[in-house]
Amino acid sequence: MSVSFRASSVAVRRINAGASRVLSRRAPSGSSPGSSSSSPRRLSYPLRSHSTAAQPAAKETASSSAAEAQQADAVPVGKSLLAMSAAVLTVSAGAAVVESATSSSCPPFDPRGQRFDQSTFAGRFSRMFLACDPRLLFYTEDEIRRSKEMVSNSEALLANPPEGVTVQEMNRSLWEAHRIASAALHPDTGDTIPHPFRMSGYVPFNGPVCVAMVASTSTPALLFWSWVNQSQNALVNYFNRNASAEMSNETLIKSYAAAVGSALTVAFGLATFIQKRYDPARAKALMRYVAFPSAVVASSLNCYIVRSPEIDTGVPLVDDKGNDVLPGTTSKEAAKRGVHSTTASRAILQAPVYFLPPVLLGAVPVLRNYVARHPAMTVPVTTYLLLVSFGFGLPSTVAIFPQMSEIKADEAEEEFRALREKETGRPYEKFWYNKGL
Repeated sequence: MSVSFRASSVAVRRINAGASRVLSRRAPSGSSPGSSSSSPRRLSYPLRSHSTAAQPAAKETASSSAAEAQQADAVPVGKSLLAMSAAVLTVSAGAAVVESATSSSCPPFDPRGQRFDQSTFAGRFSRMFLACDPRLLFYTEDEIRRSKEMVSNSEALLANPPEGVTVQEMNRSLWEAHRIASAALHPDTGDTIPHPFRMSGYVPFNGPVCVAMVASTSTPALLFWSWVNQSQNALVNYFNRNASAEMSNETLIKSYAAAVGSALTVAFGLATFIQKRYDPARAKALMRYVAFPSAVVASSLNCYIVRSPEIDTGVPLVDDKGNDVLPGTTSKEAAKRGVHSTTASRAILQAPVYFLPPVLLGAVPVLRNYVARHPAMTVPVTTYLLLVSFGFGLPSTVAIFPQMSEIKADEAEEEFRALREKETGRPYEKFWYNKGL
């Protein structure tokens, strides 16, 4: 035990001697090792301790900021798909409400007429809103053809409605059959329009592409989705054109190349300008707004270029009953008006699609605060707002101009001005033409 105690004493003396040598080296010149030896310790150790504690704190703050940035940039695919489905259901529910609310006021069915008054914006909106109903995509080819056959036999069905069915109910059923058939079949050719290029397919098929454009924060992503968007727009314009005048494959390819090329040029030019003008952080934020002006210019050019061959060939003019007033002869003036009005509606359409959702996110306190607390929900909320705006904005902009537009007889070509009505013998005062969608 005494050996152990002596060993411990020796060890303590050695530690004290070593400490004295260290303190003597740290002491300022002219001071003894024992004098003011605690002062350097108080100045040295607290500073070293503070630096050691600050490093983990700084790392933690940097990690937290990086995590928040990563969370804000991440796209929750599952929630975005749910938001997309909710938006499509919202638009479908709105169409169901409009159809049900107007069921009791259905006019007598007329296969060449319209269920809603096309002289008013409300009537044109109701017609287009029901035509854009996504539920129409779920009807099979057989159901569509049966609906077409039902419309063809409308006179017999109205004269002898099935047992237990009133005339008013029969009129409503015929208008619904007409809606189902016209949503899928081209009015001029009778051909089936592919699902993605129907007006009823605009929201579920084109809406997600618009979301991808808004969410794009890099030039390659914006160019890719702009190409997809304008390719789809070109095909929608083609399949819903006035097909009474034939369009060659060569003309179609040239029109498509020019339309898509103009779209990519506008998108690339704006994206390049922003990235050169602003710092990376600011440019990334502004890239989300490139979709609106580029879509306005590109969609307008797209529509005009694809539809412009109609101006060279013209479109037929019909009377108030839908009969061609001069078979084999077309009006270039009517075709020009139809293309111009359709192009204008395509430009206006971009406002509710690309401009309204960001405004709502910034102006509505509930949405603004929710996105601020949950940055990862920015894309799902934007998806829902954009698709709903698309679903209601599309029929609103198309309804600005009647699909069957009119032109005064004295404003048409010379060969139409001298025509007279077959029944009365009086000169025509105005004609009608299908401007396309």
